[in-house]
Parts: sequence; structure tokens; C-alpha cells
Amino acid sequence: MSKSTIALIEDDHDITSLVRRTLEREGFEVNAYSSGEAALPAIRTTRPGLIILDLILPGKDGLDICKELKRDQELSALPILMLTSRQEEADIVTGLELGADDYVTKPFSPRVLLARVRAVLRRVNQSGTSDEESVVRYEEFTIDPRRFEVKRGEEVIPLTKSEFRIFHLFCRKPGWVFTRNQIVEAVHGEMTPVTVRSVDVLIVGLRQKLGKQGKLIETVRGIGYRIKD
Repeated sequence: MSKSTIALIEDDHDITSLVRRTLEREGFEVNAYSSGEAALPAIRTTRPGLIILDLILPGKDGLDICKELKRDQELSALPILMLTSRQEEADIVTGLELGADDYVTKPFSPRVLLARVRAVLRRVNQSGTSDEESVVRYEEFTIDPRRFEVKRGEEVIPLTKSEFRIFHLFCRKPGWVFTRNQIVEAVHGEMTPVTVRSVDVLIVGLRQKLGKQGKLIETVRGIGYRIKD
């Protein structure tokens, strides 16, 4: 896998030109494709470090392509950044639950796109050196999954197991947007049933226990939650 190579699947010529100029100026190599049918065979050969995927495409749409990539054992680890219109909240949720790593809404600024690309690549690199049992440090917090313990400096923050699992999930991947269903899966081991509706209640409780730093947990309207990168 070449981390400096990016596959762009986009059928709009102007957007393709904008993305190419933005990324090539920063040293990335961009391979552009106007359809999924053209992109998938090439991706299997080149193994890019990141795929930027438009959701509205001729032939196979972006969600179908995302699904196909995540079903392929050899390609499933490739990170995907979705390009989408603001009105497509349901598609964003579906894409994230299929395994996409992040999204950028159209129209977008080149600086925002570049920042998102770098953030996804940085998180992918970090995830290769850690696992779910590792101690995580975020801001002033130390999160120890073996003890189910969160400390702010030397102060222990008294979280329930469900609150802990959510906070640990967020802090392992700052900036990542998690849907409510993904959060439910993360706390599924709890004896008390956790539903999509109860996630919002858990988030409220978690923010309160974090005090002024509770604002680090952001609501992404129509999608779910994330902790600031």
C-alpha cells in the first residue's frame, strides 16, 4: 500500500481538477477515475493509501463501491473518505456504517479537504500501532481499558462501564464520526441493554462527568457524535 497515492472516484471534471491540484501540491499522487467500474480493478493493483469516493456516480454508486471494497479481504483495510452533498444525511450514515472513515460535504474548501485527508491517514497510521487494550491518552485524560479507569491528571473520573466504553471509543480515534449504531456496538457487552435512543442519554451523562471538557464531545447533526481531533 502506498500511503502517498490517493485514488479519487469522481465523475465531475471540475471537482476532479480541484482535488488533484490540492493534493498534488502537497506531494500526493492522485489517480482519478470517473466510475467505480473503472476504479475497482485499478485499486486492486495499485493499493492506494486512501480512497476519496463520491457518493453519486454513474453505474455503481458510492455506497455500492464502499460495500464492495469492505467485502474484499485484500482491500477492506483501505481508508475511505466520502464526498457528499449536505442533503444526503441518510447516505452519510449508511456509508459510515459500511466502514467509510470520514466524509466531506460539497461544496468544500481545498484546505478542509486536505486537513481531512491528513487526519484520516494519521489515524490509520496510529491504529496500526495500538489495540483496544492499550492505554489511550487524550488531552489531560488517561484511559486504561484494563481497569475501566479514566483519569484527568491524578483525578479519577467515575464513569459507568457504558460511559467508559464510549469515551474510550472516541479517544482512540479523535475526529472520527461515530453513528449511534456504531456506539451501541461498542458498548454491547454491557448487561443493561443499550439502544440507539439511549445513546443520547449516555452522552449527556458523559459530558456532565467530564465537566468543562464535556464540550470536546461534539454532536454531528443527523449522524452521531465525535470527540474533537
